[in-house]
Amino acid sequence: MNKNTLITILAVIGGIVVLGWALKLTFKLLGLLIVIGIGLVIYFGAQKMLGGPK
Repeated sequence: MNKNTLITILAVIGGIVVLGWALKLTFKLLGLLIVIGIGLVIYFGAQKMLGGPK
C-alpha cells in the first residue's frame, strides 16, 4: 500500500464522518425548519389574501 492509497482511504473515512455529523445535525433541526416553513407559508398566504403591503 503506497502513500496515495492511504491518503485516499483516510479521506473517504473523513468524508463519511463529516457526512454523518451533518445528517445528524440536519435531522435535529428538521422539526424547527418545518415549523418555520409552515409559518412562512401562512404569513405569505395571508399577505396575498389581504392584498399585500400598501
